[in-house]
Amino acid sequence: MSPLTDLYQLTMAYGHWRARRHRAPAAAELFFRRGPFGGSFALGAGLAEALRCLRAFRFSNADVAYLRSVLPSTTEDAFFEYLSTLDASEVTVSAVPEGSVVFARVGHAPSPPMLWRGRGAAGCPRPWGGRDVSAEVSSQVPFLQVKGPLLVVQLLETMLLCLVNYASLVATNAARFRLLAGPDVKLMEMGLRCAQGPDGALSASKYSYIGGFDSTSNVLAGKLYDIPVRGTIAHSFIMSFTSLEEVQPRELLPRAGGDPVDLLALAMAWLQRVCELLQTPPERANRGELAAFVSYAITFPSDFQGLLDTYCVRRSGLPNFCAVALALQQLGYRAIGVRLDSGDLAQQSKEIRRVLRACGAHFQVPWFETIPIAVSNDISEQSLEEFIREGSEIDMIGIGTNLVTCPLQPSLGCVYKLVEVNGSPCLKLTEDEEKMTIPGTKMIYRLYDAAGHPFMDLMALEEEPSPRAGQELVVRVLGQLGETSKVVPTTVEPLHHTYFRDGQVCEPLPSLTEVRTHAQVSLSILSPAHRRLHDPQPYPVAVTEKLHQLLTTLQQASQ
Repeated sequence: MSPLTDLYQLTMAYGHWRARRHRAPAAAELFFRRGPFGGSFALGAGLAEALRCLRAFRFSNADVAYLRSVLPSTTEDAFFEYLSTLDASEVTVSAVPEGSVVFARVGHAPSPPMLWRGRGAAGCPRPWGGRDVSAEVSSQVPFLQVKGPLLVVQLLETMLLCLVNYASLVATNAARFRLLAGPDVKLMEMGLRCAQGPDGALSASKYSYIGGFDSTSNVLAGKLYDIPVRGTIAHSFIMSFTSLEEVQPRELLPRAGGDPVDLLALAMAWLQRVCELLQTPPERANRGELAAFVSYAITFPSDFQGLLDTYCVRRSGLPNFCAVALALQQLGYRAIGVRLDSGDLAQQSKEIRRVLRACGAHFQVPWFETIPIAVSNDISEQSLEEFIREGSEIDMIGIGTNLVTCPLQPSLGCVYKLVEVNGSPCLKLTEDEEKMTIPGTKMIYRLYDAAGHPFMDLMALEEEPSPRAGQELVVRVLGQLGETSKVVPTTVEPLHHTYFRDGQVCEPLPSLTEVRTHAQVSLSILSPAHRRLHDPQPYPVAVTEKLHQLLTTLQQASQ
């Protein structure tokens, strides 16, 4: 597989090679700085795809030939020969399990639960070079860590960012929709036609499923990833019928067997009874719409769903649907639902439920009252919040553009930074305070309270002993580095697993369904304050005293 990279990665690679430092051991981290969509968390995604590409990483003869044409003519032949030998066999990758919650930059974090706050040695926050650095270091809990020869570690940057950035953004966006909708409403991804090309569409289907969606309209995604596929009819099908004479064939076999029945005639009889109940003239129901419903019901009698808003929901779509559904019921079949794609969806859903209940009670068909109501039409987070406020009767929601294009935040903004080269920790200092990094190769631990909620992530240097449950830990919270704090976790979880070593994936990867389940569990155990979608309580990220000392030493040495 040809490496997915930017040209400047290759020019830097040549620079490392010319300086004979290309095999220096190095470590880099991939992380994000700000919580997407104004929240506090992201779902880590894209790991399985990244590992697949790592395993296949190499430059083919054709790749090398192309690079000869784009790099400066002064580039030595020996460098191209070296590129042809490269692979990821000396790379080690550790990462959070795919579908895990990862937290963002906190700025000034409030005191976490179970935290005893101490003071600096002089009784006040410690400055660095006259500046209060407590506000300057962002919480960079990495999605993944990469170790290996410097040149290869550098070349992997663009590929890993490309595979993790969008995947994690879409999974997080989907998770927000799931949290707003609640556990019982079915969510369908239907963004294929508005996604950023076929690759974006497939990724959106895959990672929205991880984020909590139940199904997709994308047939190829269903085939490739075994995601449940859903879909019935669009307005164009209904509009293509103009008269009852177009219904061919008209007959349907009863579910239990027997002679064929003229479903159109049966539906017409039911339409009369439904309109009497609803006190609406049957002639106001559009005949082309009725013909479309009957034709579709004959084709898919066990999967009939009515799209009600092609003409008028109240006068036409709903009476026509009820008539066809009751005709199917008489023959032993059950309609699977109705769908709305325009208008005040919440209000219409309540009116539809009222009519379905009235029909179910009047015609003694109890299941009719619970026919699922689905909606679509440019659904956004704001739409879901309105549904909740208005108390809708919606059972299923189809979401496209606002899910797959992530218009509220088009990029997660992941970055990939060196943290160690040749055994020496690296620290990026910059005028942009948010872009400062945490140096050194690290272990990441998630600390849990007695209620089972995570309340802090702790970064420690790799050589430090692992913290233990019940152990009092002295830490410094990012955003409050001038002060020490003491915390006693009930449970300690190492956050990163080693997934790639010696050119191979070294830990079994879960199925997509298992990743989806892990994501939902990860979200469910968050405290409500951290799970809030608007103005969430910042989640504290801390460093050990030893890591803080390293950070201080490197910062002072740079002045």
